[in-house]
Amino acid sequence: MTEMTTGLDLVELMIRVAAGEKLPFKQDDLRQTGWAIEARINAEDPSRGFLPSTGRLIQFRPPPERTGEVRVDTGVYEGGEVSIYYDSMIAKLICHGLNREEARLRLADALDAFVIKGPASNLAFLAAVARHPRFASGKFHTGFIAEEFPNGYQPSMAPIDDPNLFICVAAAVHWRFAERSAKIAGQVPGHERDLGDTRIVWLRGEAHPVRIRSIPGGQEVFREGNSFAILTDWKIGEPVFSGTLNGRRLHVRLERVGMKYRMVHRGVEATVLVLTEHAAKAQALMPDKPPPDLSRFLLSPMPGLLTEVTVSPGQDVKAGEKLAVIEAMKMENVLRAEHDAVVKNLLAKAGDSLAVDQPIIEFA
Repeated sequence: MTEMTTGLDLVELMIRVAAGEKLPFKQDDLRQTGWAIEARINAEDPSRGFLPSTGRLIQFRPPPERTGEVRVDTGVYEGGEVSIYYDSMIAKLICHGLNREEARLRLADALDAFVIKGPASNLAFLAAVARHPRFASGKFHTGFIAEEFPNGYQPSMAPIDDPNLFICVAAAVHWRFAERSAKIAGQVPGHERDLGDTRIVWLRGEAHPVRIRSIPGGQEVFREGNSFAILTDWKIGEPVFSGTLNGRRLHVRLERVGMKYRMVHRGVEATVLVLTEHAAKAQALMPDKPPPDLSRFLLSPMPGLLTEVTVSPGQDVKAGEKLAVIEAMKMENVLRAEHDAVVKNLLAKAGDSLAVDQPIIEFA
């Protein structure tokens, strides 16, 4: 941050001093301008108590750097591996402004445009912090996270303050895919695909009917008597949807998963489904598939090295008793029983490398 407010490269100066050179200035020569805020991007999972995460960086695309405004310091690259042997920090994002508020807003926008796919990261959590009213006010202390995020942070459970943004962006993205499909060659004459203009957007279990039409530079979405103009040069396949919604600039991390769109904005994640009216009627009849019951298993909360298993099959364990130890990123993590149980089977042994949610112990 000092580099952004003074224009000096501290690392270069330290190297020169270590080589025997003298500093080319005096204390009175230094001038600081504006304000800088730094966010440290870590490979960790805020929904699991900020436990470290590892894996291959399938996508690593920092926001564009702008001289004097946005800088990214990192030593990782797309396709590289975040291993269990080193610290979890993978990048620093530094933003500068004439004052704290301008620097904060630039940081929040840059976090929205930062893409990491592979290991879990704290990007969404940092975005939520950057836009939190207490953080924005500057009136907070070191207990801020414990007070505001006592159970960590789950982006998919965070409240959506602006559902229109998710609904309209999802509708516009879907329209782009539909327009591309309508141009496929070889359609039977007289039976070309009819796009229509009505769609049903499913957002967190609720259906929202919209109408869509193309306009120069984007799409226009009509919802509940209101019009939303979305202007963008986004192309299918790009991981960040950047543009404006009724003139307001936005960045939305976007990934197509099957027929759905996983979207992240301002630290809030939502998986959105956009359907035609006919398909939406059929979708409403589809039964929900419950997740498998894993309550009888001890699961690894993080990727790491299983260094110790302290129980054996047939053993009675009491709540709080030590079950296993996992090492990851310079930390030793002790796993304990949450309640009384009987060990049925050991599914991993000391020395095994574990993935997230890999079963270690099965209980009777």
